[in-house]
Amino acid sequence: MSLVIDTLRTSTITEELSEAEIEILADLSEIQDFKAGTAIVKQGDELPDNLYILAHGDIEVKIKNGAEESIIHILKPGDLAGIINFVGGAQSSATLFAVGNTKVLSLERAKFETLINTHPMIVYKVMRGVVRNVHGIVRRVNSETAELSNYIYRARGRY
Repeated sequence: MSLVIDTLRTSTITEELSEAEIEILADLSEIQDFKAGTAIVKQGDELPDNLYILAHGDIEVKIKNGAEESIIHILKPGDLAGIINFVGGAQSSATLFAVGNTKVLSLERAKFETLINTHPMIVYKVMRGVVRNVHGIVRRVNSETAELSNYIYRARGRY
């Protein structure tokens, strides 16, 4: 249980939660182990509606375009994965590979939704954390896109 609690404490989704609320969320979560090179999630697959929080190790996020596969990001402990499926998306748009032996905390949406009637503030605070996380991703991607655009068009005298 310690790894579950420690992982939840380092995640952005629990920033507003008290220790008691984190323990309630921990009871709904489980740790999954993946060996090096194992695909945790495959691009295009129908996935369970789980939110994944990286507990230990690294995860490569890869997308496939035709015959080529590109690494677009590397997740570090505390990072989230499976957000779109957790909030109601359909298919995975990327493949997640374990880099080394990796442990992932899994929170099933159906279990999480049981808190709506019993602990609605936990649901509210966690979803605020999910939105903050997604906002950070969007900001990072926007910044990288602007940087790439500046490079391609040699804008603003930077390149």
